[in-house]
Amino acid sequence: MGGIIVRPRSRILHGHDWVYSSEILKTFGNPEDGSVVSIKDGRDQLLGVGIYNSKSQIVVRRFSRRRQDLDEDFFRRRIAQAVEYRARAGCRRDLGRLVWSESDGLPGIIADRYGRVVVLQTVTKAMDMRKDVIATVLQELAEAECVIERNDAAVRTAEGLDPATGVLTGNFSGPVEIEAAGVRFLVDPLAGHKTGLYLDQIESYGIVAPMAAGRRVLDCFSNQGGFALACAKSGAASVIAVESGAESIARLRDNATRNGLEIEAKHADVFDVLARGGEFDLIILDPPSFTKARSKVSEALRGYRDLHARAARLLSKDGLLVSFSCSHHVAGHEFEEAIAEGLQDAKRNMRLLRRIGQPADHPVVLGLPETEYLKGIVLGAMAGR
Repeated sequence: MGGIIVRPRSRILHGHDWVYSSEILKTFGNPEDGSVVSIKDGRDQLLGVGIYNSKSQIVVRRFSRRRQDLDEDFFRRRIAQAVEYRARAGCRRDLGRLVWSESDGLPGIIADRYGRVVVLQTVTKAMDMRKDVIATVLQELAEAECVIERNDAAVRTAEGLDPATGVLTGNFSGPVEIEAAGVRFLVDPLAGHKTGLYLDQIESYGIVAPMAAGRRVLDCFSNQGGFALACAKSGAASVIAVESGAESIARLRDNATRNGLEIEAKHADVFDVLARGGEFDLIILDPPSFTKARSKVSEALRGYRDLHARAARLLSKDGLLVSFSCSHHVAGHEFEEAIAEGLQDAKRNMRLLRRIGQPADHPVVLGLPETEYLKGIVLGAMAGR
């Protein structure tokens, strides 16, 4: 087994599982990209084993603190542990994330369940090389009809991997109908956004929807309509859903028809809609990531400030504002500070009612800040302030 020796003060010496190229003192044994390597410190002490890719900025990702290989037995144990954890946590067995990369000790593997269909993403070279055995184990342990490969994420380019989509194991019979917050969605795992749906917000739909009863709702960045349709189902007085993506707005309208729900679906830019004015009792902001790099955080924060200033001006005197950030480079306190600055620009005072984080099937590992990305906040307007 080849390996690396890390420099003093490398983050892996302080509990992190990644080794960047700048943290490697020496490479030995001529490891091949995608192979398993040993990780040692300057005193020749073993820190664990990881997957190696010289083409990636993250050259090594540790998956174990002891010596072992990525064979079928390993994948069977780790995936079984991931499934068992979610069962203990009370996660849904028919819908949700089965495997969440480093959070389950499987760096570069993401597996989502939609009924009897499992969708697999392998975004590291080592896992991509072993995707057939991973798919076989997933199908068995999840008792799935098929495992679909959705390896069309841009993040794969950083690992030198080409895009790929298709059925890896079993037979796929077509789109799957699932239910969340009392709303039915038709999901096409082969063609939908991400792996088919934003599974990290399924729980949030049920949290936010009861707030909508009797209120005028504006759902911004609505995607396929999760929040908008859940609010309509919960008795909102009216719902406007804004989405700029042509494919997403088409799916949103189909989902509204499927559920017999009346909403106004606008194919438009959110910032343009907010600039036109109006008044709403509940505004939901769930934008895509504002930055993919730490160097762009200041720009992202200016974007959040402007977005919330515009939204706050449209809130009724006792309105609610629900907002999310999925940019893991933006810390929670930075996100909330940007919101506060936006509220100041709009001359609005709001109370913090609650925070919303990632659901249990997207667990966060302490010491691995990259596993935490979703931050949500619910604010209530202070009448007369």
